[in-house]
Amino acid sequence: MALSVRATLGWLWQVVVWLVIVAVVVVLAAAVLVPRIAGATPYTVLTGSMRPSYPEGTLVVVKPVEFDEIGLGDVITYQLESGRATVVTHRVVGTANRFDGEQVLVTRGDANEDPDPERVREVQVQGELWYSIPYLGYVNNAITGRQRQTAVLVVSALLVGYAAYMFVGALRDRRRRRTEAARAAESPPESTTPSAAPAAGPAGPAAAPAPAPPEPPHRLAPVVAGAVLLAGIVLIVRRHRKQNGRAST
Repeated sequence: MALSVRATLGWLWQVVVWLVIVAVVVVLAAAVLVPRIAGATPYTVLTGSMRPSYPEGTLVVVKPVEFDEIGLGDVITYQLESGRATVVTHRVVGTANRFDGEQVLVTRGDANEDPDPERVREVQVQGELWYSIPYLGYVNNAITGRQRQTAVLVVSALLVGYAAYMFVGALRDRRRRRTEAARAAESPPESTTPSAAPAAGPAGPAAAPAPAPPEPPHRLAPVVAGAVLLAGIVLIVRRHRKQNGRAST
């Protein structure tokens, strides 16, 4: 009974460790690695103009897009003034033409009743919403670019170290089981005296060999953690697909 409880606690501990590792990796990948690789830019929602889909603290990742590919319902991030750092993420609700024939976009926050007073020109557009993660914007604002790089390096080193530890432990356990099996095969069977031998018929059935010990439960921890991660990714993707073109910051 004690061994069963200990094995269960060890399995739960491994699941928790793997979930923490996976969560840290997902956060760093979503906020740093994926945008950098794809040429996208992460922003943090600071106001409630795009509620309820993209409340304050949401991390929105914006990917460059051709101006003529932007359509009604798309969520874009644009500069309030061309060349200035201040940006807004609102939904496109219409198009218009300036007196000189230039096409401009009409935008509005989902939580606002009226469209934005200023029209958006092509030079102001920074990109279209690619994906978003609630609350992760607070983390994005709390750390600087240098801190993000340091975090990526530290987490990568920890992951490599932990993976090496698990690999070496698995090899050690496998080698120990092989050694024990070889010793058991080489050792002679125990002899018994006639008086101590149990009575058996001339054609009595042979004793069945003991079943092989099962794999330690904590070996399943990475599998369980991976299944939870996969389920979370599926839910996030489904949520993003439902919201795409209808709700964003």
